[in-house]
Amino acid sequence: MSDAKQNSPENAPAPESLENKESQDQAKVGVYICYCGGNISDHVDVEKVRSRMENVPGVAVARTNMFMCSDPGQELIMDDLRSGAVNRVVVASCAPSLHETTFRSAIARAGGNPYQYEHANIREQVSWVHHGDAATDKATRLVCAATGKARLMQPLEPLRVDALRRGLVIGGGVAGMRSALDMADRGIETVLIEKSPYLGGGVSRLGKLAPYGEDAETVVRDLAARTLSHPRITVYCGASLSSYGGYVGKFSIELSTTAAEDEAPSPGQYVSGKGVGGPMLPQNIALETGVVVLATGFSSYTPHTGEYGFGENQEVMTLPDLLQKLAEMKDEKGGQLHLDGRRIRSLAIIHCVGSRQIPGVHEEDENGHLNEYCSRVCCSASINAANTIRESFPDTSVYELYRDIRTYGRGQEEMYAQASANRVVFMRFNVEEPPVVRRIAGEYPLEIEVKDELTFGEELQVPVDLVVLATGMEPAPIHDLVDMLKLPVGADRFLLEVHPKLRPVELPMAGVFLAGTCQAPMDVGEVSNAASSAAVKAVSLLGKGFVELDPFVAEVDLQKCTGTGACVDACLNDGALKLVEMEVGGETVTRAEVTPALCLGCGACVAVCPENAINVNGWTLRQYESMVDRIISDVAFEDSGEAKEEPAVEEETAA
Repeated sequence: MSDAKQNSPENAPAPESLENKESQDQAKVGVYICYCGGNISDHVDVEKVRSRMENVPGVAVARTNMFMCSDPGQELIMDDLRSGAVNRVVVASCAPSLHETTFRSAIARAGGNPYQYEHANIREQVSWVHHGDAATDKATRLVCAATGKARLMQPLEPLRVDALRRGLVIGGGVAGMRSALDMADRGIETVLIEKSPYLGGGVSRLGKLAPYGEDAETVVRDLAARTLSHPRITVYCGASLSSYGGYVGKFSIELSTTAAEDEAPSPGQYVSGKGVGGPMLPQNIALETGVVVLATGFSSYTPHTGEYGFGENQEVMTLPDLLQKLAEMKDEKGGQLHLDGRRIRSLAIIHCVGSRQIPGVHEEDENGHLNEYCSRVCCSASINAANTIRESFPDTSVYELYRDIRTYGRGQEEMYAQASANRVVFMRFNVEEPPVVRRIAGEYPLEIEVKDELTFGEELQVPVDLVVLATGMEPAPIHDLVDMLKLPVGADRFLLEVHPKLRPVELPMAGVFLAGTCQAPMDVGEVSNAASSAAVKAVSLLGKGFVELDPFVAEVDLQKCTGTGACVDACLNDGALKLVEMEVGGETVTRAEVTPALCLGCGACVAVCPENAINVNGWTLRQYESMVDRIISDVAFEDSGEAKEEPAVEEETAA
């Protein structure tokens, strides 16, 4: 359909059309059961399940394969569809979140309808939790239930929604600018907003980038210059999202001005440690966009007072602060490092401050949070800083105190080896016996006491002029966006993608994508890759001028609907359901109307309708009832080779 409305009074489909009753007798269900390389077959007798499925009414074909998701496995399904042996497909394998898209695509390539497909999870729900005959019997019932639903499936068509060829990028750091440029270069008009007066984000506070030593200022200047001069990109600094509505292809957005902490620079002007000035949003504005890319960045962990002497000694600072100071003095070389007028003869960098925190060992923040994840980039940033200091100021000694070293990317292991060549001294400590920083009287202001596991637990005292805390990454404070857009958040409080491998930059809400460190700790290279991935997804979505969505949305039977409004009250997504006045049978009546592009397909409306006047396409009440009937039935356990006749499903009656 060309717009987002359905259920017009002149052409109101009855619920019977959803369930495809006229084709029940012609349903030819193919059942395809996966060994999953032993993940399933080690505990489920797959061949026995296949044999049992051959007894189930409506099942035309039952087959097995070592890996149904593989090309040979998909070919089994496609060959049966092409030959006409089956017209509905049931796959019994791992969780549908992993390969549902895979099998739908295979069905479509074979000329079938991808929505006449049902998935039975017999790995996570069976073989991983049950064993022996019990596992085989449960798998049988789950697959049998799936065939009950499959025989009632009708061919559905994706919803078509007109899409504006415009994208909104929220965040003006490297991820935001990279996404905006990639979209604009491919013909998409792009609006980029940044709440501060500057473009560049956290990279603006850095000097040399790990592992190859690129100059952060040059990177930011180049990206900002290209962004500000691009004819398809409109930049608004000092702007934030104040209102959000609509659906993929046509989001309604309102932008409001934000108070700047300092005076806004001229557009294009670079300010050290802050970034490149951008044009400020002059006034609150409203706009429409087809997609939204979130590039809201990260925050650095702030140590609590007393953590390794932080806040109690001026000689204790965080790694981001040190990196910014090194960036400001990048042209200075020789002798010893001097910071804020102090001579630094030796310094120590303590790793994993605010990362890999352990309950009962580390102190929670004021909200009761612990950062139990690894921030990934701190090790390389620390080693890069150590190399920079040793190469620029060879008379300053550097000590690295770490729990574990994570140099995982291209060129990072070489950087680690270079640190050893530069005579950076490494000491490894146990998390339960962390280094102790204390002030001392004498030549050096501070001393670190550490039990070094590299020297078999020897206790060392290291006098230093400076202690640097390698603080981890935390999610940026975007609670307003999370609430406004109903964004999913993981246990680590970063924004949560649909699937880390199959859909790594997508969110459950269609048309909203993730870019960069709003999703997880990343280095600049990973940020750029993620941002380009988000841009490619956005461009592919908008490129045709319309968006196709899965048809699993609510549909109202206007002949049964009495306009009670119970469905509207139960709806979980504002705007997906509403009551409207319309002409039915020559009378003006109030009926429920669905906006399919906003419908979540959750079924909350179905559960509360007193007239059974609403169903979800692809998950009708009769399909559920058929699944339950099959689960409790023993039809699949019959040993006879004769096909068993199953009673016809009766008409639904109003609750």
